[in-house]
Amino acid sequence: MTKQQIVRLACVAAAVASGLGAASPAAAARTVHQVKPGQSIQKAVDSAKPGDVVTIAPGTFHESVDITVSGVTLRGAGTGRTVIVPDTETPDSKSIGSACAKAGNGVCVTGTADRSVDRVTVRNLTLRGFAKTGLWATRTDGLRVENVTSEKNGQWGIGQERSVRGVFRHNTVANNGDAGLFVGNTVDAEEGALDTKQAVISHNRMVGNRIGLTVRRLRDLTVSHNEATGNCAAMFLVGDENKPRPGELRVVGNYVHSNNKYCAKTARLPYLQGSGIVLTGVEDSHVVGNYVENNVGKAPMSGGIVLARNFMNALNERNEIRDNVVVRNGTADLTVQDKGQGNTFRDNMCAVSQPAGMC
Repeated sequence: MTKQQIVRLACVAAAVASGLGAASPAAAARTVHQVKPGQSIQKAVDSAKPGDVVTIAPGTFHESVDITVSGVTLRGAGTGRTVIVPDTETPDSKSIGSACAKAGNGVCVTGTADRSVDRVTVRNLTLRGFAKTGLWATRTDGLRVENVTSEKNGQWGIGQERSVRGVFRHNTVANNGDAGLFVGNTVDAEEGALDTKQAVISHNRMVGNRIGLTVRRLRDLTVSHNEATGNCAAMFLVGDENKPRPGELRVVGNYVHSNNKYCAKTARLPYLQGSGIVLTGVEDSHVVGNYVENNVGKAPMSGGIVLARNFMNALNERNEIRDNVVVRNGTADLTVQDKGQGNTFRDNMCAVSQPAGMC
């Protein structure tokens, strides 16, 4: 190698090293904000910038928390170790003044119509006893909720609206007043179904709620490998007369069993008991490879897998029910209540269907 070549090689190496070095300050800029018992989680969140992590020590924290900055991670020390409950005694003035707290929620991830909150992660903590929702998200993109227990809240355990690409994984939602896990297009307007851009709800446990999971007016979403038991109804996939219609939903590999709790009727729904997987007003969806057993009741939507009559006269159409084990459910393992066209039932293991002939 000539001296000139050596000089050129040294220059290239210096340039590469300079480029690598330029990335280091950005990585080094990530800050970890530690919150100990007696300190405010909200104050730490307010000081966080995109990419920062807020870690919460073991203990019980009495406050609500509102995350409005993209790229923030809120991480507890583990479910049952870091517990967030309502502040009923000595409320932090900033926390109690937030819209999140005033609405009765625990942790909120809050975007606006002009700017979504993106890539937020909430994990490894317990939310308990809030008047409305343990964790509520609106106008988010890429929210991840993992290893969160949300229990004994007045309405929903974990809820989200107007959001895309969400991931809800390895959570436990228990004994909440309505749905353990609720995802929908919007809660305050009549609109067509929202394309979630492949949101995922997987490996969650839903127990003792009115409804384990409600998916309302959404498209392009996967519900896979969850367990639902002890609820009045396990899973509701819900549409109505608005367009675009809900659809392209994938319900795969879930274990749905013994959802036989009794829940009285409401202004929106008849009484519930013994419902497994219920589709109402949904199109082009796939219910495949689920194990659905021992969901027993005599309510209007009781049964294993039910294509239910929709109260807004929206039909179930072109849905595929395939390769499920659906046994010991009452009033039937497979039930079709409406006159929607193109629904197919194939290779299911079941004993009783209404109408007959689908097993």
